Amino acid sequence: MSAPDLRTRRADLPSRPPRATTRRRLPTALRSHWLFAVLFALGFVLRVITQVAYRPALLYIDSFSYLRDMTELVPRGIRPLGYPFLLLRPLSVFGDLAVFALANHLLGLAMAVAIYAVLLRHGSPRWLGALATAPVLLDAYQLQIEQNVLAETLFQALVLAGLVLLIWHRRLGPLVAGVAGLLLGLSVTVRLVGQPLIVPAVLFLLLAGGSWRRRLTNAVVVALCFALPVVGYGLVYQQEHGEFAFNAVGGRVQYARVARFADCQAVSLPEHLRPLCPTPREQEELTPDEFAWTDSPARRYEPPPGVHIDDALGDFAGRVRMQQPLDYVGAVAWDFAKFFQWSKTQLPEDPPLERWQFQIQHPEFPYPDPQRRLETAVETHGGSGPAVSEPLTRFLRAYQLGGGYTPGPLLLVALLAGAAGALGLGRARRTSLRAPCLLFTLAGGGLLLAASLFEFSWRYQLPGLVLLPVAGALGMTALLGRAPAVGRTEAADVPGAVDEAALDDFHARYGRVRLAPVVIVIAAYNEADGIGPVLDQLPERACDVPVDVVVVDDGSSDETAKAAIAHGAYTCVVPRNRGQGAALRLGYRIAREGGADFVVTTDADGQYDPTDIPLVLEPIVRGQADFVTGSRRLGRAETDDRLRRLGVRAFASLVSAMTGQRITDTSNGLRAMRAEITGAVTLSQPQYQASELLIGVLAGGYHVAERPTTLRRRSAGSTKKGNNLVYGFRYARVVLSTWWRERRSRRSANSSRSNTTNLPTNSRP
Repeated sequence: MSAPDLRTRRADLPSRPPRATTRRRLPTALRSHWLFAVLFALGFVLRVITQVAYRPALLYIDSFSYLRDMTELVPRGIRPLGYPFLLLRPLSVFGDLAVFALANHLLGLAMAVAIYAVLLRHGSPRWLGALATAPVLLDAYQLQIEQNVLAETLFQALVLAGLVLLIWHRRLGPLVAGVAGLLLGLSVTVRLVGQPLIVPAVLFLLLAGGSWRRRLTNAVVVALCFALPVVGYGLVYQQEHGEFAFNAVGGRVQYARVARFADCQAVSLPEHLRPLCPTPREQEELTPDEFAWTDSPARRYEPPPGVHIDDALGDFAGRVRMQQPLDYVGAVAWDFAKFFQWSKTQLPEDPPLERWQFQIQHPEFPYPDPQRRLETAVETHGGSGPAVSEPLTRFLRAYQLGGGYTPGPLLLVALLAGAAGALGLGRARRTSLRAPCLLFTLAGGGLLLAASLFEFSWRYQLPGLVLLPVAGALGMTALLGRAPAVGRTEAADVPGAVDEAALDDFHARYGRVRLAPVVIVIAAYNEADGIGPVLDQLPERACDVPVDVVVVDDGSSDETAKAAIAHGAYTCVVPRNRGQGAALRLGYRIAREGGADFVVTTDADGQYDPTDIPLVLEPIVRGQADFVTGSRRLGRAETDDRLRRLGVRAFASLVSAMTGQRITDTSNGLRAMRAEITGAVTLSQPQYQASELLIGVLAGGYHVAERPTTLRRRSAGSTKKGNNLVYGFRYARVVLSTWWRERRSRRSANSSRSNTTNLPTNSRP
């Protein structure tokens, strides 16, 4: 009898399991994500304090230019118009400068949520994902820049959004790639330092997997969409100034970088550039910032007729770089290294650090009557004040100067961990995280390096607070072997139409559910008579942890699905029968995507005693094992089938010999494991998945344990495994083929490790 049509069955099924209550889910979610919840709450409180402390917002030198550009929207100066156009202009309708700071703070909180979500999606432990959000949530320099009317926060958010989109889906389509490219391109219109971001984006898409046609298509799409806002802005600038460019001070910034070490006695220069040579005293006393914007040779220089001053400054800088390459590389490397200092310090050649530190009062800058300038900005653009709450400003300053920032060495560790993950060191070689590690490592490190090409400032380290912790967390996840492996479940078993139809039905009935920390997954096929009593015996808590039950109805022709829902289980209805292995894979996916920490499997026929669930779960919850399987030989089996007992012993001896770990029962269906393991081993068998999962876990180096359990007689229905000889032959085939596959996989990984230190050859463009 064929399985009923899924669309017909959907309307007949209840909408929500009695076990699941919204009232219970929020406390459960908070307990499951308590560390992130605490950090997020602290970040929220700090932002409220910052918003109240400085009213209506902090205004830096650049802020006045942004406010002017918001009104005029004319490209000029060093700052592009993306920030005024994308954020300030739309929010100006509120008529309050405080709204600009509030928007920055909300973006900061949103970035933390995005970081946590994408890391959990890629298998990072919750504690690691939460710690990766700490810099953006708690770093006082991040809080200070958010309170400023400055472009940094929008730039961070656009870059992070683009990169997260690229790695969110394992099978990236052109549409998502295009949106990601557009976001990265828009970031360039906010801060020009974002121009190199197209390089890691294209590399990622060329290496991330799929067919070459898909890779090339996505890479071309992301490049074209990246170019749209970038080229568009250049054309707008050309229409205003007559040349395709982004600003008119690129040469000035390049000159400021080389002026401190330029040796004009050794460098060959045309006579009209000689006046740009700084004196030894100027090289000693002026910072790059001052060489660009204060009384320096660049400010006093008068170019010959027909030569634009910015072209002359760029020509001078280019000649110095070409003839003093080691000095230039040394200066850039030194400034790059300074980003990773333990404490925030100001060296003689650095711009003032106090610009990015909380002050007791509103900061004043070298303008005539700076207080009046601030008041005029408030009068023009709206808001209360300017005023401060001195107790709060003193608290923020003490917090910042007292260590409320991310130490540089931690960011360096994150950078190195991301690089190690990208290079495939250790267990990382077998994971699917190498390309994401490469993306975030190159993007985070590349932005810091790009800033160092021109000038060091702690302001320019801020993108690293967002990107490098993600790179580090992905790298650590890969190095710990906690992520899905290359060719593993998500990569090899790409959900087809059957899975997608079942998941659409599941989400239509329940929405995007947040499951309990422990999820019991049951595959059921024509078990309408027996599944109800089985579900009624399952605990709502195990090892003092909340439990949810997910039943995957594998194309049953009876009322299994209705019975499962009536007895309180989340039920996923598959339109056709494919086998227990396929059903469990779908259940594992639902558990992982629902946020489960631990997965327990049992059968729908009542053969496994529910009171044994805490026995197999406890070592996992306590962190004593990664995978625990029940054993009828260590416990007891209520069966008289001597041939089946002999088979259990024979296969246990075979698997023990092949894997080097003593196993007494390879086919026990009562098991507990960390949820991410279900996505970290190859699962391709449609039916006999028990041995495939066990051998895969053992081959992956996970800590496996056994616990005594009871195998009872069936309470209802009949077995679907066939007679003993057929079952034994098929089971042996799965055992041997799985062992051979894992053995070849390990050999291939070892061979790749010895022959290359880069990404796999078949992943290179």
